[in-house]
Amino acid sequence: MAGLKMISEELELEKSLTLGSFTTSIEQIRTRLKAYNSLLAQIDVAQAELVEEEKRLKHMTSDMLTGVASKYGKDSYEYKLAGGTRRSERKRPVHKSKPVLPD
Repeated sequence: MAGLKMISEELELEKSLTLGSFTTSIEQIRTRLKAYNSLLAQIDVAQAELVEEEKRLKHMTSDMLTGVASKYGKDSYEYKLAGGTRRSERKRPVHKSKPVLPD
């Protein structure tokens, strides 16, 4: 911009290419960029709030399941309805035996 002003304060290359229209366009972009950055900041705040709410909900879900287990037991149908896996329905781990190598 400074270089263009050094050429002429009222530089006009064509009817629509003037130093004034160039300056106006730069200011419009700055205004839009400022608004855009403001919106991004608002989105960042909203995202952080959402993450915190999700964490609280995760803890609450765990506490609810623990409460159901405490009241009805971990092998109850109520525990299963609340999202838990009944103890009697858990798969038992299968241990593979190691092959014996001949001497």
